[in-house]
Amino acid sequence: MAWIKTIDFEDADETLQNVMNQVRGLFPVEYKEGVPKASAIDERIVDSHSLIPEALLHCFSLFGVLLSDGLPLERRQHEMIAALVSDINDCHY
Repeated sequence: MAWIKTIDFEDADETLQNVMNQVRGLFPVEYKEGVPKASAIDERIVDSHSLIPEALLHCFSLFGVLLSDGLPLERRQHEMIAALVSDINDCHY
C-alpha cells in the first residue's frame, strides 16, 4: 500500500475512471495480465497518482507510449531496464 492517500478504481469518480481506462488502453496486451507478486507489500504505483488525474494521465501515457509494440524492445527488455534503473535509484518499485 502506498504511504499517501490513494483512490481505488472502484471508488474513483467518472473523471478518474476515464483517465485510468485511457492509460490502461496504451499498454501492450501482455501488460494486462499481472505478474506473480515478488513482495508481500501491496503497492500500486498508479494508485499513488490517483489524487491528481491529470498527472496520472500524462505520466503513465508517456510510459504506455514507451512500451509501444512499434518499438524494437520486448517486454523482457523493458523489465530488465526497469529493474536496473530501480536498483540504481535504490527504489523498491
